[in-house]
Amino acid sequence: MAHNAERFTDAPTAYFDPYFQRAAVKLLPGQYYVTSGETMIVTTLGSCVAACVRDRVSGIGGMNHFMLPAVIRADQQTAKTFTRYGQQAMQTLLETLQRMGAKPANYEAKVFGGGKVMDGFESCDVGTQNARFIEQYMALHQIPIVSRDLYQDYARKVYFLPQTGEVQMRRIRRLNNTTIIEREKEHRSCLSRQVVG
Repeated sequence: MAHNAERFTDAPTAYFDPYFQRAAVKLLPGQYYVTSGETMIVTTLGSCVAACVRDRVSGIGGMNHFMLPAVIRADQQTAKTFTRYGQQAMQTLLETLQRMGAKPANYEAKVFGGGKVMDGFESCDVGTQNARFIEQYMALHQIPIVSRDLYQDYARKVYFLPQTGEVQMRRIRRLNNTTIIEREKEHRSCLSRQVVG
């Protein structure tokens, strides 16, 4: 029964990817998805970070997508969206992997994102904070990072196949994607609420 089990939050968008010819789910900030099947997990990142973690023996794996390293000021609003924050997003992902039968001793990770894709973050570079957080978190929890593409000045689209561990990543150098731009604006708004609010 657990072989095809899947766990997710906030209902990531499921679709059939015609290029890869397989079922896929698309993650937005604050979402995660874990599977033991052949579903591909896809997300687009600006300053956000996605961690792809899998059990290299069983093939159980998942991905998350978080906006900020940690909650600065907890309140009712942030409590509803805890998985938008790295600490909670990683804890949730790892707990779900274990519940589905993944063994921590077999974990390996591939991490992406943390780009500086818009001007205006000089005093508070959230992309760099996210990238540093994920590197420190994986080191603390002794999860080897076998592949990474962090920092830099571009957005990314990530395609992850947990069963095999394969990742394909496309760099997005021209930020003409209004969705990414709106998300980056949301990050600024979220930061101002967390720090000032």
